[in-house]
Amino acid sequence: MSDASTTVEAPSTAQKLTAEFIGTFILVFGVIGTVLFAAGFSGGEGGLNVGFLGVSLALGLTVVVGAYAFGPISGGHFNPAVSIGLAVAGKFSWKAVGPYIAVQILGGILATTVLLGILSAGPLFDIAKFTGASTGYDELSPGGYGLGSVFLIETVATAIFLFVILGVTSSRAAVGFAPLAIGLTLTLLALIAIPVSNASFNPARSIATALYGGGIAWSQLWVSIVAPILGAVIAALIYKLVFDRSKQLAA
Repeated sequence: MSDASTTVEAPSTAQKLTAEFIGTFILVFGVIGTVLFAAGFSGGEGGLNVGFLGVSLALGLTVVVGAYAFGPISGGHFNPAVSIGLAVAGKFSWKAVGPYIAVQILGGILATTVLLGILSAGPLFDIAKFTGASTGYDELSPGGYGLGSVFLIETVATAIFLFVILGVTSSRAAVGFAPLAIGLTLTLLALIAIPVSNASFNPARSIATALYGGGIAWSQLWVSIVAPILGAVIAALIYKLVFDRSKQLAA
């Protein structure tokens, strides 16, 4: 009878990247699928009319299931801004940031491509629905908000999101509840931000919808890339300076 304990090997780089790819696919497929087929406010016809609340819940739920499924493998980022923010905070390797961002973007693009295929076989096919699902200001803002409002809410909301991620994944946090806290935070933030910016907080999600959203979506895409990354960096720097002082205390 052997008393040798079972060891679990650390995930390989390929496993981590695959997990990020699938996790981002699930996130974009769930959120944008809800916008296209169930929300009722995008395109002006059909849908189950779940509205902003339904899309917010879809965002939170996709992150919860993705984080529980793939968090133990890749960390469950599914978002370039999160990967960059965690690297700034010293919680993630800078060498892995580039590959993570690449597969996150590809996973999001695959999701919207699959959704386009589903939409194209429907009775009311209109690729302009992807314009309505894209993030941005003025024409792309559901509430007609301008550039300043959209930039501010995307920056602040992503900063709050990263603060929560860093807090619930720290050594002081309760074990096993991080995905729930992160998902619920996204739901809350989306409820606030969807009327303003269509709630990005995630460059991969915005790139995926802009791909089929037309010229206006492409021209405004920079906001949904720059603002979330800026917010994540600000939160990471503040967290590192104010809360993550374990090395100084040990000294």
